[in-house]
Amino acid sequence: MTNRRGVGAALLGAALLAATASCAPGEEGGGRTPPPLPAASDAAGATASASVSATASVAASVAAGATPGGGETNPTPAAPRTLVTGLTVPWAIAFLPGGDALVTERESARLLRVTPRGQVHEVAVIEGVSASGEGGLLGVAVSPRYAADHFVFVYFTAGNDNRIVRYRYDGRLSDRRVLVSGIPKGAIHNGGRLAFGPDGYLYASTGETGERGMAQDKKSLGGKILRMTADGRPAPGNPFGTLVWTYGHRNVQGMAWDDRGHMYATEFGQNTYDEINLIEKGHNYGWPEVEGVGGRPGYTDPLLTWSTAEASPSGLAYARGSLWAAALRGERLWRVPVDGSGRAGRPAALYTGEYGRLRAVAVAPDGTLWVGTSNRDGRGSPRDGDDRILVVRPSS
Repeated sequence: MTNRRGVGAALLGAALLAATASCAPGEEGGGRTPPPLPAASDAAGATASASVSATASVAASVAAGATPGGGETNPTPAAPRTLVTGLTVPWAIAFLPGGDALVTERESARLLRVTPRGQVHEVAVIEGVSASGEGGLLGVAVSPRYAADHFVFVYFTAGNDNRIVRYRYDGRLSDRRVLVSGIPKGAIHNGGRLAFGPDGYLYASTGETGERGMAQDKKSLGGKILRMTADGRPAPGNPFGTLVWTYGHRNVQGMAWDDRGHMYATEFGQNTYDEINLIEKGHNYGWPEVEGVGGRPGYTDPLLTWSTAEASPSGLAYARGSLWAAALRGERLWRVPVDGSGRAGRPAALYTGEYGRLRAVAVAPDGTLWVGTSNRDGRGSPRDGDDRILVVRPSS
């Protein structure tokens, strides 16, 4: 197997995890709840009971409140401020030049434009969306060359498949073009995240729709991370000559890159482990043969795992030396320090239970994090004003 930077070197009682009670199906709140791992307190007082692939020196540094590789303290950010209320299952956030954001709503198929002052304008209702189960209008991405091409991209569930569609946006949507169709759809595990990498290519995450075998089938688009040009063609250098960049995924819903170009992805587990993976070209991430750290030849182990009750991680962003993962079932924002080689330090759980289910997280041009709640998705308990977008100023 691939031994990535001491994977599993700091496992915190992983052998104690075992599946117990049954729950509703689906990655966003289902699976079975295992007994909790022994908790380890971080410097801010939050508990982190994840398994972390960090070396002893990195783990000790983070436990002391330092950023891996540095000596700065990492205090808990201030309480978020509410930017927008009254949304319905905001799924993804992508920023336009100038600071406004495009926000998708899964159930309504609305594409919204939200300003940094909290003004909301409906751009369009995306045609062809068939919202049911965990499907609907999902990811959105803005071209890194937007000033020249005005391209925006959406990922959505249609009648018979999931697909990626490109539009030209200049105050209104036009020039609709289907780039990728035939991505498997299901009531669960539709993937859906879109993001441009530092290489300028578009990445898309897909799920295996509950059909486990397709994750290992390199000819299937399900259970994969895809990499493509802005025209939907396989990007140069893809490992198999197709759209597939990595495989063996159950359901990836978060992707992010650090300052050195390392790629990370969140992944929903089934019964025991949710994951953050360090994504590398052509690697097999194990599902359904392995859940969590398997130590088996041919499969790449996760960078970090949680119990499913603590996470169900969806959106992912990188800012100020840390990954920030939005947790649905776990109802918290996870901060995971990472060092220059892509190793993870000890996670810190922030705002646990304060805002309910968290799904979207994105870094705004001003360096703040925009975080979307998902309490109106049928698995949460809506509060007055839900769903909302919160603004978090990440600590250094």
